[in-house]
Amino acid sequence: MIIKSLSVGPLENNCFIIVNEDTKEALLIDPGDEPDRIIDVINENSFKVKYIVCTHAHFDHVGAVPEIKKETDAKIVIHRDEVSIYERATDLSALWEFEIDPLPEPDILVLEGDRLVVGGLKFQILHTPGHSPGGICLYGEGIIITGDTLFAGSVGRTDFYGGDVEKLKKSIKRLMALPDEVKIFPGHGPQSTIGYERDNNLFYRSIL
Repeated sequence: MIIKSLSVGPLENNCFIIVNEDTKEALLIDPGDEPDRIIDVINENSFKVKYIVCTHAHFDHVGAVPEIKKETDAKIVIHRDEVSIYERATDLSALWEFEIDPLPEPDILVLEGDRLVVGGLKFQILHTPGHSPGGICLYGEGIIITGDTLFAGSVGRTDFYGGDVEKLKKSIKRLMALPDEVKIFPGHGPQSTIGYERDNNLFYRSIL
């Protein structure tokens, strides 16, 4: 398995490309900005993007979706509960004085427990609301992609439209029940592990 990480846009969103190194089939997660950079990585490595997954639909995680969809024709994946946020992403981005193009219709609306398989790599969808109603994490192959639910040393904000601190607490507790060695790939900032966050994440310790 190959994992490419690009920090894109003014909010330095982590965009991940997870690839089966034998088949070159890929999962692209949270292409928030700088589509040309992302497309260059895809083309230079002959990656075959099968899915474009948005862990949630805030503008800094979906801003490059139109260009990536046009280039790859990959299927756009979001959680069913995130549709209203996705549909309003263009308008909501204006509140931050940031412009994104209208988003294509999502191709797949996932639910808790669904799986995405890419070249034999298998990832389970975990519905982790709190930062956003349809926030998801992707868990499998010894890693978890946490979007803006869980960061190294922190958690996602709940003061945006659709945020809910009580739901976020439940989501964080659920993630902390995973094995210590699971590597965390968050939507912003550095990587971590479940074990490290269980011992050191101040938000988690405050809700115990």
